[in-house]
Amino acid sequence: MKEGQGFPERGYMGKIFSFLKEARAELQKVTWPSWEEVNRSTVVVFIAVVLFTLFIYLADEGISYIMTKVLG
Repeated sequence: MKEGQGFPERGYMGKIFSFLKEARAELQKVTWPSWEEVNRSTVVVFIAVVLFTLFIYLADEGISYIMTKVLG
């Protein structure tokens, strides 16, 4: 067993356990957003998606209209 590690190095299993231990330690360092920030961001993304969808729809309809007038 290596010094400072809780799991013996046993091939892939030791590496997997070591990775999971390190990943958990890193996740505990993360500053997670509050629910208010998450909700606000979700609303902003939803509005952006609706506006972009509307833009694409109107562009498609405009191009279709022009093409039918040009090509008959």
